[in-house]
Formats: sequence, C-alpha cells, structure tokens
Amino acid sequence: MPLPTGNTAWPPPHLGPALDAMHTWDAWWSGDPDRLEQLYGGSTGGGPDPKRLQYAGGVVGRIARWWWGTPTAPGERRTKMHVPIAGDLCGGSADLLFSEPPKFTVDHDSTQDRLDELVDDGMLATLQTAAEVGAALGGVYLRPVYDQDVADRPWIVAEHADRALPEFTWGRLSAVTFWKVVRTEDSQVWRWLERHERGVVMHGLYQGTKDNLGRPVPLEDSEATAPFAPLVNDEGAIETGYDGLDVVYIPNQSSRRWRCAPALKDFGRSDLDGVEPLMDALDETYSSWMRDIRLGKGRIVVPESYLQSQGPGRGASWNPDQEAFAGVNMLARGDGMSLTVAQFAIRVNEHRDTAEDLVNQILRSAGYSGQTFGLGGDAAVTATEITARERRSMTTRGRKILRWRPALAQLVEALLAVDQHVFGGSLVPQRPTVEFEDSVQEDPLTLANTADVLRRAQAASTDTLVRMAHPEWDDTMVAGEVVRIRQEQGMAVEDPMQAGLLP
Repeated sequence: MPLPTGNTAWPPPHLGPALDAMHTWDAWWSGDPDRLEQLYGGSTGGGPDPKRLQYAGGVVGRIARWWWGTPTAPGERRTKMHVPIAGDLCGGSADLLFSEPPKFTVDHDSTQDRLDELVDDGMLATLQTAAEVGAALGGVYLRPVYDQDVADRPWIVAEHADRALPEFTWGRLSAVTFWKVVRTEDSQVWRWLERHERGVVMHGLYQGTKDNLGRPVPLEDSEATAPFAPLVNDEGAIETGYDGLDVVYIPNQSSRRWRCAPALKDFGRSDLDGVEPLMDALDETYSSWMRDIRLGKGRIVVPESYLQSQGPGRGASWNPDQEAFAGVNMLARGDGMSLTVAQFAIRVNEHRDTAEDLVNQILRSAGYSGQTFGLGGDAAVTATEITARERRSMTTRGRKILRWRPALAQLVEALLAVDQHVFGGSLVPQRPTVEFEDSVQEDPLTLANTADVLRRAQAASTDTLVRMAHPEWDDTMVAGEVVRIRQEQGMAVEDPMQAGLLP
C-alpha cells in the first residue's frame, strides 16, 4: 500500500479513542499539574466555565467532576498538589526489564563481534527509555537507523505510539506509518509521513491543516525531509536491506478496553490504564494534607489596642517580643483585652494511612508489589526473600519479557542486515538468541557462604563456584580467575606422576 494521496482527515478517525487515551496517560506520566488541570477542565484560563461543565452530562461532565476538574476559586492561589506516582510506575517497569543489559548471541564469530559493538553503542539506554515510554503509552516501536555523517554503524531509535498508524495481520505488525509535524505557519501544517513496509521505507511530505493531511508536496520543501529527496526512487521509497519489516512493535500488556474494536484490538495497554481515579484521589489526599498544614500554622489574635500605628495609610503592627505596651487601658477588662491563640489540628495519621492505602492499591492494580518501589523497609534480605516479596512484580516482568524477547530478536536481525547493507563487512545477518538477566542480585556475603559450603562438601568445582559468584562474567574471565585461584592455592603445580618425570 502506498502513502496516502492526501486530502484526508489526520490523524485517521479510527485512531481517535486510542489517541485520546494516550493523551490522558501522557498527562499523568508527565507530572505537570497544568496539563492535568487543562485535561480535566480545572483551569479557568480562557476556556469555558469549569463550574458549569461539572453539571454537564456525558463525557465532558464526567471528566470535569474529577478532583483535578474542580476549579480554583477566583482570587485564590492554586493549592493542588500532584504526586508523580505515574512516572514512578513507568520508570519502575523499565528498571525491572532493563536494569541489566540483555545478552544477544549468534553462531557466527565475526557477526558476534560486530553485534557486541552495536549493543555497547548506547543500546541499553535506548531500551530503558523505550520500556518507560511503552509502559506509559501502552506500547512502543523500535527500528534501526543510520547516518554515515554521524556514525560508522547503525543504531536503534524508539518511536512513540501516539505518532504511529500501525497495520496488523493476525495480531502481527505488517506495516506502520510514522508522522511528524515539521512546520507550522498560520493555519497550514506540514507533516512528514514515513511508511515502513517489507524491505522499503517510503517518505512523503504533505501540506494541510490541523485536522486534514492536505496535498503532497516535494520533499525539498522542508529542511527535515530535503536530505531524503535524492535517495528515494520514483515511488518515494528507500530499500532497507532487510527482507522483512524493519520495525517492531512491543505492546506493554494485552488490551482490555479495545478487545472488540478490530482496528485497535492489537494495541497495548498502559500501566496507568484504570488507575487514573486512584491517582486523582491520591493527589486530593496529599492536597488536603498540605491544607491542614497551612491552616494549622499557629496564629495569635490580639486586640486592636495592642497594635502600633505605622503612620497614616500604613496600617498597624504588633511586636510579640515587646515587654511593655504603652497606651494600653488596663482598667478595661474582659475578652477584648485577651490574646487568642489559634492552632488547628493537623491530621497526620489519617492522611498518611489514606495515602499509603491508595499507593498500595495503585501498585497492585498496575501489577506491582510495594517492595519494588521501596515500600516495606530496606532491611538486607536474600534474593529468594526478595523474589517472594516481589512476586507480583516478577510475574508482571515475566509477562512483559514474553513480548520483548521475540521483538528484540527481530530488531537485532534487522539491525545487522542494515549494517551489512550500508556499511558492508563480513558479518552474516541472523536472528540472535536473547537472554534477559535476573533483575534480583544475590547478596555477595550469601554467595560467599554458599560457595564455601559447597567447596567444603566437595560438591562443586572451582569453575562452578566462580560462575556462581560472578554470573555476569564470560568464559574467558571465568577461566582466568580459575587459573589464578589454583596458583594461589598451589594447585597449579604439575603432578610429577602425570608428567612422567618419575620412573
């Protein structure tokens, strides 16, 4: 299928529900209170009357009745607080997956050497960012790119799901079109469309309006697309050097809300899906807590006779450290001459218990354990105890790995194919084996004690013990350490009986 001919609604209308949901998740993930007020109608800056919207019906009224949709009273400063737990959720998801780099192995030696160079060139940082974006927006796209003026090798970039038009065949990505707004002038909008199909990438530039794609224009009309003009063929395509699709889509989790929508059922689900009301209640709880603190500040109410005039038009003041007050009529007794101390109670325990319960409910609904995010203490425990406490997080991590592993294998194969097609070399593009490292590390003292018990029981060799203590080492490092241990223990001396030195 070629690029659109133009004069069509953009983004396509069938993507509307998904883009609206991603816009909501993105607002929570960003942690910006201004965006949340604008999203739920709590801002009074230039829009419709938010108070009236709260009495409206339908989707508008339902959104406006959220706590973030409550408007700030005229003349008062905004006192709403936002707890960025959405960012913690998405960041924690990325840490569970890629706190350590995955291991890619192929059968060809020169290909493995080149693959190690490509992986070391910032791939882990890209995967961590992509995992966080995917956890927030419900999915993420990854693809290889190259620029011979920038580097002598290709690398991986992440494309966000709210700027992509995917096409699925039996649940698998078969084509995708990415778009970017490269220029805006008056009411005109220039969009760069990049369509990926098997073996080719097609580029197109369109001049339209805010909600219409408009007409195709030459790639030279924009600085962003001009470099591709001499590279595309008559159909506006560039060969990738890879027989398959060079883009992979990793859904975060299986979709719930769009399972019956044919065009959206293959989209992923955000970690924030369904917990928005809980996050709204958490913000309300913390804002109420801070309100108690503001109201609980100690205040002293004094009679007017205690005030000292600062001059005409300058008001009056009272010095609480002054020992003698001149001009005070001491004969006049009564409540009018007494000092009144105002000190409201701060409901710390009530707010803290409510906030902790909401946080635990948010984490549980998102599929994580509280211990993953530092709840429950920092006492030293074994890896087995950590895994038991974080069982729900480990289960969620395992479900996500099932989607990431095959996608990364295809992505690395495409990366190697693009590398050979553009930069040459003796590598052989092939699909690697992907291994995810254990995200829970055993305590070094526990490992040492275990290794000592196994050695005294003669139940493990030196090679096995070294691999147990250093699971991140490769075979060369393990072999070198084994040799050094044997030399220090005097075990490296050759046996005369084995060497044939004795008769």
